[in-house]
Amino acid sequence: METKLMKGNEALAEAAIQAGCDAYFGYPITPQSEVLEYLALEMPKHGRIVLQAESEVASINMVYGAAGAGFRSMTSSSSPGISLMQEGISYIAGAELPCLIVNVNRAGPGLGTIQPGQGDYFQSTKGGGHGDYRLIVLAPSSVQEMADFVFLGFDLADKYRNPVLILSDGAIGQMMEKVTFGKFKPKKIDKPWATTGKTKDRERNYITSLHIQPEKLEIHNRKLVAKYEEIKKNEVRFEEIHTEDAEYIIVAYGLCARICHKAINIAREKGIKVGMLRPITLFPYPSERLHELAETAKSMLTVELNAGQMVEDVRLAVNGKVPVEFYGRMGGMLPNPEEIVEKLENLIHNNHAI
Repeated sequence: METKLMKGNEALAEAAIQAGCDAYFGYPITPQSEVLEYLALEMPKHGRIVLQAESEVASINMVYGAAGAGFRSMTSSSSPGISLMQEGISYIAGAELPCLIVNVNRAGPGLGTIQPGQGDYFQSTKGGGHGDYRLIVLAPSSVQEMADFVFLGFDLADKYRNPVLILSDGAIGQMMEKVTFGKFKPKKIDKPWATTGKTKDRERNYITSLHIQPEKLEIHNRKLVAKYEEIKKNEVRFEEIHTEDAEYIIVAYGLCARICHKAINIAREKGIKVGMLRPITLFPYPSERLHELAETAKSMLTVELNAGQMVEDVRLAVNGKVPVEFYGRMGGMLPNPEEIVEKLENLIHNNHAI
């Protein structure tokens, strides 16, 4: 085991090397440029490929090619750059290719600001690009998880032949914390489907997302849907804090979950029985657990760095069993724990008034 003090972006990049990433293609954009910078310095020392593409459109299609040849490949960007990649991401999902995509989310819309945001939740969890497809989405809340989720992301991508997205944000990408390496080892799997050419022992493989005949495309879509259902059954991940006796549940992910953890401690000192569920996988979403918590909770509060996106999934999960309220900050502004406690107290007061 080796422990270092690193930025989140650098920890992610180092983890990519240790997880056996063969090829990285990307384009610089704040606040994730350190990923490209770190890998450009370190990957060649391991005989791996790093290429700064001419655009995000080019980089995601290079990922498509490398993944199709059976290599562990990845890219990273921030919100506007991920938007440019959406067509390529849809192609990769349609072609069932494993790869890792990293979005260090900044506040928007448009060019917005380089400060952290969570406005890319819909884009990340509902498809983003065209057609019926899903990404496995992991949401780190620490520098350690920035590293750990690279190993997990590559493994899940290979297991399901599906792109995996790590949805971080500008604060976690830039903050420095201790991170321990050596907790995970890369898993190499056989990829008989890869386009490595015809030999005496095998025929050529063809990889495409193009299916001209509607009957064949429907069969392919049903296959994808079955895979997504399997992912839902097997890969839901979340963290619970003080939910055993909680009358009120806060739901938050990523950076917001860290702030909410402090808010919960303050509220508990005031005698408020509040707990938190932190989704780690945003797809698949921990809907069943939230539905269970709704059996004993009086209400729920989602806290997000947007105008209200994940709150829709929480409301779907609880299915009207309890009220679900939302509190959000936008434009790169962060809530402080006291704000969240005040919102919670107002929520409790309003519930008592009903």
